Amino acid sequence: MSEENAQYSASSIQVLKGLEAVRKRPGMYIGSTGPNGLHHLVYEVVDNSIDEAMAGHCDTITVALEKDDICRVEDNGRGIPVDMHPTEKISALELVLTRLHAGGKFDKSNYKVSGGLHGVGVSCVNALSTWMEAFVNREGKRYEQKYAEGKPKTKVECLGETNLHGTTIRWKADKTIFTETTTYNFDVLANRLRELAFLNPGITIIFRDERLETPKEVIYKFEGGIKHFTTFLNEGKTVVPAEPIYISGETNDVIMEVAMQYNDGYNENIYSYVNDINTHEGGTHLDGFKIALTVVMNKCLEADIPSREKLRKKLVDKDPKSPEKLTGDDVRAGLTAVLSIKVPEPQFEGQTKTKLGNSEVRGYVDALIKEKLTLWCEQNPQIVDTLLEKAVGEATARIAAR
Repeated sequence: MSEENAQYSASSIQVLKGLEAVRKRPGMYIGSTGPNGLHHLVYEVVDNSIDEAMAGHCDTITVALEKDDICRVEDNGRGIPVDMHPTEKISALELVLTRLHAGGKFDKSNYKVSGGLHGVGVSCVNALSTWMEAFVNREGKRYEQKYAEGKPKTKVECLGETNLHGTTIRWKADKTIFTETTTYNFDVLANRLRELAFLNPGITIIFRDERLETPKEVIYKFEGGIKHFTTFLNEGKTVVPAEPIYISGETNDVIMEVAMQYNDGYNENIYSYVNDINTHEGGTHLDGFKIALTVVMNKCLEADIPSREKLRKKLVDKDPKSPEKLTGDDVRAGLTAVLSIKVPEPQFEGQTKTKLGNSEVRGYVDALIKEKLTLWCEQNPQIVDTLLEKAVGEATARIAAR
């Protein structure tokens, strides 16, 4: 046995306490320590404010980029509780900002659904910052606590009385961790904040760049929600129908909504979200939507209507032995859609939260789309004819290319 192996004993086992694990392996918590990870800090803090908004306690969120790579996020929610935690014997504010897996998101009575890293988020931001300040306006009082590298530097102090309510988090990312850059990109953050405003209609998100001599401010507020999002994505294109098709429903506490509209192009452009998280890799919710859309469009094609009979003949003529059915690719050519669902207990596949795994959601979305899209199609036969002409055109080209 080598001398090196012989020295392996109980004293060799390293225990990372508090937020040390986050500082030691930041990539496990925020994905990377490059620009993506840096911007993820902002998303995590904003997610907490969005959760307050989704629970009905907040309607305005302000994100500000200050000089010297400092970021500030304010909301007008209830304010993080500051009273003593019954078992941990420290302020709830300190608990939320200095401990992993501490937060109100685990209690369904506080938040039915939530984004973020399930209570890990803000404490991770604290751990990866040179310093952080938290200001809480709650129950007529204003409180403050300061931190450094995830550890409290002061106790929670009452600064006086106020008639405001909400939480402000201000921090400076640690250059020893984000070695590539600690400078936030305005456009990258603007895209995500606009997306969040689309997904949460009625919420006002104010984004300020205070690094400039004359501060720049943009305000995002979209009462039309994902319908407005779909229109935005199709801007400058010829579209059918003129107003996006909008479908919504709820099954077993899973809230689902989809907005869809076709354009004159042939590319498929579907954005899917779970609890405001962009599921780049899709998942069961997107599978349910795609399957249902294909089934409904094929049923529309089979309808006993002269215009549909003509379209069916185009497919039969290409293959007289067996009429061709429309494939998913056929019916999604030129489709722009936004699918957003809210799930109380989402199961994400992989660490990056980009693919939903809840098997039951596929059936929920499938049933909702089949029912409500079928009804819409029955009420809008001429528009459906136009959509089917495009899909059949795709199918005939596909068959001819065999």
